[in-house]
Amino acid sequence: MDVRVRPGAARTRDRSSYVGPAAGCPGVRAKSAAARIDLRRAARQLTSRLLPALGIAIAVALGAAIFAASTRGSPVPAGGLELGDTASIVFVVALAVGFALYVVALVTLRHARGHLVLVCAIAVAIQLIPLAGPLLLSHDVYSYWAYGRVASKHDSDPYRVPPADFPSDPATRAVAPGWRGTTSVYGPAFTAFSIGVDRVTHGSVEAVALVFRIVAAAAAIAATLLAAYIARRKAFAAAFVGWNPLLAASSAGGGHNDTLMLALMLGALALVSRRKDAGAGGLWLLAAAVKAPALFLLPLQLVRAGRRFWAGCVVAGVAGSIAATAAFGSGWLSSLGRLTRNESRYAIPSRLEQLGVPDQAAHALAAAALGIAALWLLRQARRGRPRLALGACLLLLTTPWLLPWYATWPVVLAAVEEDAVAQVLALGLAAYLLPDRVPF
Repeated sequence: MDVRVRPGAARTRDRSSYVGPAAGCPGVRAKSAAARIDLRRAARQLTSRLLPALGIAIAVALGAAIFAASTRGSPVPAGGLELGDTASIVFVVALAVGFALYVVALVTLRHARGHLVLVCAIAVAIQLIPLAGPLLLSHDVYSYWAYGRVASKHDSDPYRVPPADFPSDPATRAVAPGWRGTTSVYGPAFTAFSIGVDRVTHGSVEAVALVFRIVAAAAAIAATLLAAYIARRKAFAAAFVGWNPLLAASSAGGGHNDTLMLALMLGALALVSRRKDAGAGGLWLLAAAVKAPALFLLPLQLVRAGRRFWAGCVVAGVAGSIAATAAFGSGWLSSLGRLTRNESRYAIPSRLEQLGVPDQAAHALAAAALGIAALWLLRQARRGRPRLALGACLLLLTTPWLLPWYATWPVVLAAVEEDAVAQVLALGLAAYLLPDRVPF
């Protein structure tokens, strides 16, 4: 039989039958898959070794910063006498190194899984380290104390009567001189808490500062655990909150009430995740009764919330308003208006003025940006995505009064949201505010 073969057909069959070294060869494919598995296993092993080292390095850097703040002549402690810039420089550099390592750890965790228990244990250590040093950078804890004493010891409304009206009071003497004539801008629930702190400490200046710092550190740890509970990537969320050295310096170091507000907000979000909306609404209002930013961010949550969340907010709001008015009078209702009267040099409107933009124009630009972005955020929330961390970033970018511990707002909220933009922006704001308030 004469079988004719088309020219080139053999070559075509040869090419089609050879498509790679693994084609038609199960053994080669198995080896390739095994190699990929080995690479992933090696990457996990490397990550499991690298992450604890990074966490320990962050703790060491933070410890170095606290040690520098504790040295004789350091101006970093609240009320410290400046005898040189060395301690301040070491403090900022060590804190910056710790923050850089923190970012590296987050990048590592973003691409690999971490051991949640280990991450949380390191977070607890980091958040407690500043308790070994002095009160850092701010006298705010003494203002908390003074407002509580205005109400409890002097039977006056701390939202109308400043501590300066009682110059012989030990709390007034502890408050920074520039703030003695200022009335309270904090929520009535926190003022009630401050009264309790005064009673527990029996008027001791050192004990008052320590109690507020311990409470703030405990709130930071609670926020870390709540973030891990809420978030899908639990180890990443725990590190995002608990490994942040600026959060540690602000809470255990400075005793600021921001972490208490944030822990209550995360508690509300945790209840939402468990479909306990009524309790969540009440807890969110309690956070707002500690500090006002929780109230400013509430609309983003309300837009998508159900009736039970609304009901919880209404019940807590009415009950809290009655209790606050009975305890302190009606002055607390006007306290929010005093928040925008101050200006700080790190605030973006102030930076615009430093670049030559007129004062009124700088504030008008900030207000316009706030209004436009707020409408966009409300639209996002209405579509089912309440971007709370981005809302907190917006508050920081437009406020005329910006302090380093305010950077904790978007950091804590960004930890529980799958919002890379908010996470990057929150870290950028924290890095920007890191050297603020450090005397040079």
